Amino acid sequence: MSPLLKPKAATDADRTIGSLIASLRKAQGLSQSALGDAIGVSFQQVQKYEKGHNRIGAGRLQIIADLLNVPVETFFATQAGSESEKLGARTFFEDPQVMELVLAFTSISDETTRCSVLSIVKTAATLQNDHRTAQSLKG
Repeated sequence: MSPLLKPKAATDADRTIGSLIASLRKAQGLSQSALGDAIGVSFQQVQKYEKGHNRIGAGRLQIIADLLNVPVETFFATQAGSESEKLGARTFFEDPQVMELVLAFTSISDETTRCSVLSIVKTAATLQNDHRTAQSLKG
């Protein structure tokens, strides 16, 4: 059987999904063992999922999404669009701090508080960028 016809062979999509699972798991402070116990597999199997060596079935992926408190669509968001869009989104989602921030932000139910937090983050980013610009003009 040719490599293109192996239905169970892992793909780039499997590796991307596994990487996102790893980032989300780390952002929530879960170990591979804890995730494995929760979904009924060993931590070694979780490692294989996260590295993209083994494919994850649809039902198990839904359980993982539920445990990580994200919609299952999260794992497919980087699959559409141009190659540069994929790389940008992949880098974004692979940063555990970004995922931690996103998960914490989405857990805020009060709209006024959400707007205030967003304003703080935007202000911090603007201050950082202004500082970099000032430094580059001096140097």
